[in-house]
Amino acid sequence: MKHHLSCLKGDTIKAIILVCLAVGVVGMSYGSLAMAYGFPVWVPFVLSITVLAGASEFMFIGIVASGGNPLAAAAGLLVNARHVPFGVTVRELVGQRGLSYLGCHIMNDESVVFGLSQKTPEQRKAAYWLCGLGVAIIWPLGALLGAMVGKLLPAPETIGLDAVFPAILLALVVPAFKNRTTLIRACTGAALSLAAVPFAPVGLPVLLSLLGLAARKK
Repeated sequence: MKHHLSCLKGDTIKAIILVCLAVGVVGMSYGSLAMAYGFPVWVPFVLSITVLAGASEFMFIGIVASGGNPLAAAAGLLVNARHVPFGVTVRELVGQRGLSYLGCHIMNDESVVFGLSQKTPEQRKAAYWLCGLGVAIIWPLGALLGAMVGKLLPAPETIGLDAVFPAILLALVVPAFKNRTTLIRACTGAALSLAAVPFAPVGLPVLLSLLGLAARKK
C-alpha cells in the first residue's frame, strides 16, 4: 500500500483523510440517531459494515422507526441506484477476480470522486482504494461510537452535518466545471433533478439527473 500511495500528492492524501474524518463524524450521528429510535447497538454497526451506504442506512432506520412500510423501503434502492453508473465508470479501479468484490463494496460517492479526479491511472486507483478503505473503516467505527454515546449527540440536521457531504463533493468537482460541456451537462442534470423533486419518489430525481449527459453545447 505504501508503494501505491507514493504516487499520490500530499494534498490529495490530506483531503482524503479529512473526508474520512467527516464520514466518521456523520457515522457518530447515525449511530446516535439509531439509539434515539430505540435500536440495539448492533443494528447500526452491522448495517454500517454490510451496507456501507449512509443515505440508505439513515432511510432504513427512519422507515423502521416510523412503523415500517415495504413499499417505502424500496426508496433505499433508488437512493443508491446511482452506483450502477458508478460501477461502469470505475470498472478499471475496483481490481480483478476476488479483489473486485471488495473493490465494489468500498465504492461510494467519495471514493469515486477522488478516484476519477486524479490524472494518471495509477493515481486514480490509489486514491479510489485509499478513500474507499478509509470510509469502510471509519464509518462503522463512527457508527459504533455514536451508538455507545447514545442520545448525547443531536440528529445530523441539528448541527448541519447533513450538508457536509454535498459541500465536500461540490468542492471536489468544481474544477471540472472549467470544461464548458461538463458545466452545461451538470447544470442540466441539476435542473432536471430539482424539477422532479416535488413529484418523484425519494432517490429517483438523482437518477433523472443522468439525462443531463445528453445535453450538448451549441
